[in-house]
Amino acid sequence: MANDRRPDDMVRITTPELADAFIEEQIAALQEQIKDKKVLLALSGGVDSSVVAAMLIKAIGQQLVCVHVNHGLLRKGEPEQVIEVFQNQMKANLIYVDATDRFLDKLAGVDDPETKRKIIGGEFIEVFAEEARKLDGIEFLAQGTIWPDILESEAGIKAHHNAGGLPEDMTFELVEPVKILFKDEVRIVGERLGLPANMVYRQPFPGPGLGVRCPGAITRDRLEAVRESDAILREEFAKNGLEGKVWQYFTVVPDFKSTGVKDGKRTFDWPCIIRAINTTDVMEVTVEHLSDELIDHLVSRITKEVPGINRVLFDYTPKPPATVEYE
Repeated sequence: MANDRRPDDMVRITTPELADAFIEEQIAALQEQIKDKKVLLALSGGVDSSVVAAMLIKAIGQQLVCVHVNHGLLRKGEPEQVIEVFQNQMKANLIYVDATDRFLDKLAGVDDPETKRKIIGGEFIEVFAEEARKLDGIEFLAQGTIWPDILESEAGIKAHHNAGGLPEDMTFELVEPVKILFKDEVRIVGERLGLPANMVYRQPFPGPGLGVRCPGAITRDRLEAVRESDAILREEFAKNGLEGKVWQYFTVVPDFKSTGVKDGKRTFDWPCIIRAINTTDVMEVTVEHLSDELIDHLVSRITKEVPGINRVLFDYTPKPPATVEYE
């Protein structure tokens, strides 16, 4: 792409006119880069990959092949939602790959955060390569890399499946049309591309998925505790008018246990940590303070409904000093 770095003097995209100009420039650059070849897109259903998909559909149409990989680390109901929106509503050329066992088997016993990220990123590329071999003319891999991904990778804060850890022998040329944008700019561009509001303003979700919210070595039972507690949190935020108001909210289930009591008997289970945060550029993050009543209700539901959880904690730490995710 012509723009590999965000220009120091680039005006922040805050208006439809600026977004339209960016889209026009990128579509021309995409058509020049891709020509008559095909592009394979990692379509997670998140904001970044969805915007990239919409832009590529506008630029090259049916030359785009979207692949949705279920790595077993998605939120509850997410694979079904991706199929409904992209395949049924947007009529995208979508290939669905259920690779749950493949990913979780490779991650078994791995507790180092960077190693986990690189296994997930590397396995993604392998899955795409396998899909590409079934197709003719695939020469490009599209990714929803954004500017904070690159900045954090360069600063050594953490590796990103987009901006770091890719296999050296990767045979695809990368297509990254929103790599110089901040998250708020990506959303405005998505609106102008005609994506539905519930997709454009959906809270961000990391490439490694719930893998970074299940610190330490991932086990299927603890992963399920993350998935179920997260579903409860999202349901309650929607009921309480916080959906769309709070930038990101999720649960984390760390790899340690504590003593508790249930039905008069001792339990030895995990804690569940709630994180609710706001930001515009992801470089600095503030905490959303929830009402005591909502926190009490969340504690009651999560401890009663999610197997293996006997405590609920709330994370009040901004960024810095903490990062958004736990790994």
